[in-house]
Amino acid sequence: MAKENCLIVHAAGKQLDLLRGEASRIAKGSKVDWWIDRADVGTRFCFEDVKAKEAFAITCDSFGIPCRDG
Repeated sequence: MAKENCLIVHAAGKQLDLLRGEASRIAKGSKVDWWIDRADVGTRFCFEDVKAKEAFAITCDSFGIPCRDG
């Protein structure tokens, strides 16, 4: 799958669980698939759709969790 719709987040524990739930909610609302991969530093969240990725980035920002394209 294309990696251009991925974000690398720096979270662990309950924050990571929270983000998994948000990613699932966003993907379900957008009717797209999503998946998680390990990154060198952090966790990579990938979406089939760029709009879902952008919505997830906004969610990360609202929780104060750093993320970057990945």
